[in-house]
Formats: sequence, C-alpha cells, structure tokens
Amino acid sequence: MTKRPFLHPDHSKAKAAPFAFSAGQVKPGETASFEIPISRVSSGHLVTMPVRIVHGRKPGPVLFVSAAIHGDEINGVEIIRQLLKKLSPRSLSGTLVCVPIVNVFGFVGNSRYLPDRRDLNRSFPGTPNGSLASQLAHIFRTEIIDHADFGIDLHTAAIHRMNLPQIRISPGCEHSETLALAFGAPAIITSPLRDKSLRQVALDDGVEMLLFEAGEGLRFDDFSARTGLTGILRVMAAMGMLTSKRLRMPTPVPARATRSLWVRASRGGMCRLLAKSGDVVAAGQAVAMIADPAGEDEEVICAPIDGIVIGHACLPVVNRGDALMHIAEVKTFHSVGERVGEITDAILSDVMLDEDEVV
Repeated sequence: MTKRPFLHPDHSKAKAAPFAFSAGQVKPGETASFEIPISRVSSGHLVTMPVRIVHGRKPGPVLFVSAAIHGDEINGVEIIRQLLKKLSPRSLSGTLVCVPIVNVFGFVGNSRYLPDRRDLNRSFPGTPNGSLASQLAHIFRTEIIDHADFGIDLHTAAIHRMNLPQIRISPGCEHSETLALAFGAPAIITSPLRDKSLRQVALDDGVEMLLFEAGEGLRFDDFSARTGLTGILRVMAAMGMLTSKRLRMPTPVPARATRSLWVRASRGGMCRLLAKSGDVVAAGQAVAMIADPAGEDEEVICAPIDGIVIGHACLPVVNRGDALMHIAEVKTFHSVGERVGEITDAILSDVMLDEDEVV
C-alpha cells in the first residue's frame, strides 16, 4: 500500500488536465454523467451504475463518495444529491466522483442485498466472471477506486435500527485520522477492517477511506443528512479542494472509541429503551426494560461499560439475543456528553447548508 500525499495538493498549474473516465473524459470546469453497464435483468433491460463527476478547473486530488452499497441504506443517496447541488466545478480544485447508488438492484427492491442474496460489502475485490456481487465489486474497484486518492462511503444502520452519525476509520491510517476530525461527526470509531469489505480492498490499493454511518435503513433523516453533507464539504476543504474558510474552522472534539459492545435482550418480550443514540451511559445504568406482554414480569437491562450510545433498535418486540443498543467505550468519558451536544448544535445551526452554492 502506498499512501498518497493529497492533503497538500500542488496548485501551481493554472488549469487542470481533462479527467479520463470510462470511455470518455471530463473537461476542466465541467460536470458529467456516466452510466456504467452492470447487467441485463431477466426482462432484457440494462442495469447501470450511475456516476456523476465534478471536475474542477484547478488541479487537485480525486475524491470518491459512494452510497447504497447496501440497497436499503438510502440516506447517503440524498446526501450525494444535495452535495451535487452545492458544488460548482468553477470553484473546485481536483475531482469529485460520486456514485449515489452502487447496489442498484437492492435499491430498487428495498433490499440490503443483491438478487443472489450476497452482501456487496463482503464481496470485494471481486472478479470479472464471478457471482453478480463479485462482478459488481470488481467494476467498482476498477472504475472508481483505481481513479481515487481518497474515499467516503455512506451507510446507515440496518432496517429497524438507528445509528448516531459517526465516522469509522481503520487503525494506523494517518490521512483518515486527520480527515475524520475535519468531518465533524459526533463520534469517531477506530474499528478493524472486515475481510472482503470495500474499506479493506481500497486500503490494499493505497486509498484510505472514511465510512460514515448515520440514520436508519429505508428512511431519510434530516440530521444525518445535514451531518453527512457538511462533513463531506469540510473534508473537501481540508483536502484543498474548496477554499472556504468557514469549512476549515475547527469543531468540538468528537467522542473517540476503539471498542464497542452490543447490549442484547436477555429474554423475549416487549422492550422499552431507556436510552437512545447520542445518550451517554455509565456502567451499571439501566438502559432498557423487557416485559412480558401478557403479565407484570419485567427485567432491567444495564449498560456493561461507560460510553455513548451509537446505535439502537427501533422495534419494541424482541427475542432473546436481539441487539438492543450499541455502546462505544469513549476515551474521555466525563466531557463526552457536552462535546457531542456542541457538535450537534453546530450542525443544526450551520447556515452554510442554506446557501445556494459553495464557493
């Protein structure tokens, strides 16, 4: 793996060169749309992966932003839609490559998976002649990752779960660490790479990434969208792609964690959560109560560690072993609630999102 020194791009050239992509190219200062062929479905219709490219007038790094690798995680699709409305190639240094819907099959079918029931984010690096998931992973790697210097992949929780907006980074990635802090999400989780994931294969190719988790499957969430949109713009500013001084202003220090635990149901019944995503909880604190629907029997579930809730279940009907709450063990516990509150207030009050265009 070779790390790319894109945080200090060379702006000495007056104008960028055309950006070669797929079978065409994008001229400096222009925006272009591409449709990458994936497969023909049983009806004979061609399915394509949409790609939107904003190529700046000035040279700079190439950033890819992708969403809906899991087809039911639609918040990221809306974030990319809003992002493309904000940006002008006239004021951009470098190139933004957006893939708003990677798993088109799952997106159309409201499903996390591909038609063969495979998880695309466990199918990388893929092969040109393997399963549908493997072929799509191969296409994404060769068409998107191979062009990029850095990436941001947008996710939500699974269906019937809600995630606090958070950034996941890989251990030992210097650029990811810097840009995760610039993103300004309430929490940063340093988590190990998962085998055959997009994050792993990108890092193997020398492309570090941020993984943004926020919101719920098959639902739009305004706070998550605002956090994601502002965060991407702040990352672009930190990479030298945008010159806005406001986007480079520091944010409060987020919650930091290297370990997280799922709190699970000890029995079946009706669950009432006593804490939700964003809440700070102490070890031994009651965080949920499970009751017998037909009686008075109740059982209290307590937090196993000090931390912040980064995800919670939305369904109150549970079985034994069901995941109820995801708690991240934070490094600085005593002030984490105040810091997360400050970040939340800053995101909700940011007037940058009400402006027509980022300049």
